[in-house]
Amino acid sequence: MKIGYRAVKTAVGTPIAIWIAQLIGLENFASAGILTILCIQITRKRSLLSAWHRFAACMVAMLFSFIFFETLGYNPIAIGLMLFAFIPVTVKLNITPGIITSSVIILHLYSYQQIGFSEIWNEFLLIVIGIGIALLLNLYMPSLEGKLHDYQHQVEDNFSMILKELAAFLRNHNDHWTGKELTETAGLLEEAKALAYRDVENHLLRTHNHFYHYFHMRMKQFEILERMLPLVTSIYGIREYANKVADFFEELSGAVHPGNTAILYLKQIKELREGFRESELPTTREEFEARASLYTLLNEMEQYLIIKRSFKKSDV
Repeated sequence: MKIGYRAVKTAVGTPIAIWIAQLIGLENFASAGILTILCIQITRKRSLLSAWHRFAACMVAMLFSFIFFETLGYNPIAIGLMLFAFIPVTVKLNITPGIITSSVIILHLYSYQQIGFSEIWNEFLLIVIGIGIALLLNLYMPSLEGKLHDYQHQVEDNFSMILKELAAFLRNHNDHWTGKELTETAGLLEEAKALAYRDVENHLLRTHNHFYHYFHMRMKQFEILERMLPLVTSIYGIREYANKVADFFEELSGAVHPGNTAILYLKQIKELREGFRESELPTTREEFEARASLYTLLNEMEQYLIIKRSFKKSDV
């Protein structure tokens, strides 16, 4: 059974928070551990937001508790009326994730049957200790670059295989390909982009993330590859032209990598298109439709390469 780093942080941080709260003699010291559990998140940004939501909600809860309990008394009706007012305020302030935590603070104050400086100070320290331990632990986040590089290599290998299979079909209408790289790539891209987004949230001051933009670019290219499949399967009877495009696909399959080779292949597409224009016009309807599909295929591949070229320009 694999234990994630978030579970390890929770297991380490919770007893530390409880121990510190107990050491300085706080009432309800176990609540510091609850706060630590709630504030440990999978990214630094989420942890910071979680801490802010809970801290702000707890501060508002203490203010509302003082007003309602000291005015209406320490009774269940006062709790109900206070929650009627408190919850809409947290929604308005956009701190609703802190409602559960602040409810614990409210019940603490209710159980004291009085709210003075010592009670407020006790709850404030519980909040600071619980949230503070979580934030300290979340300063460390394991690097995701190794996993992202693995996803990148897998996606590029699959793109290369897809292009090779398209070339094979154009040459000899080989229909033995199972297409497993298509479904596999779709899943890889979703997983990789989600992981890249986690990496974005782990760098609070970084405004640019290479991997996130890279996988977004590959998703757009993958959509084009999917659109090309029905075009390839509709091309028959023009072996000379189909072989030229197949050669182009074969060459392109060996150049699927993060580098910028798009300009070179865009030039080749232009040359192929000019060669088709200078050739004799089709003499049959079937040949005309096949040539039209081939021409559309080149247009799609041009868009595929333009996306890559744009990514490299923005990545500089």
